[in-house]
Amino acid sequence: MNHAGGADDFYELVEKALESLPAGLSGMLENVAIVVEDWPNLSSPLSQDSNDLYGLYEGVPLDRRGAGYWAQLPDRITIFRGPLERDFPPEKLEEQVRITVIHELAHHFGIDDGHLEELGWA
Repeated sequence: MNHAGGADDFYELVEKALESLPAGLSGMLENVAIVVEDWPNLSSPLSQDSNDLYGLYEGVPLDRRGAGYWAQLPDRITIFRGPLERDFPPEKLEEQVRITVIHELAHHFGIDDGHLEELGWA
């Protein structure tokens, strides 16, 4: 099922979410790559059903980077198009993509799921 009209349209939703970030926040993104994949890799070491995963952060959060953090591969934020398009109608998809992008970026900044839940971004 393809609500957004194709992969290009979905990439635009992710870009729009990134562009909506306050300038101060987007300026703090360090050594992080944001990618879109169709579906989670089922071999990922995840505790939940990976087909229900909308996004995934992999890396070292900014608050845990010490003096020894240099010459590292970028952190990776993956947004999964398939589960999002499957679970949200077109009129809700843009909002959910934005929520997912912000949720995963929060992990980059060192905010855990518990705190995100308290803030209403889980």
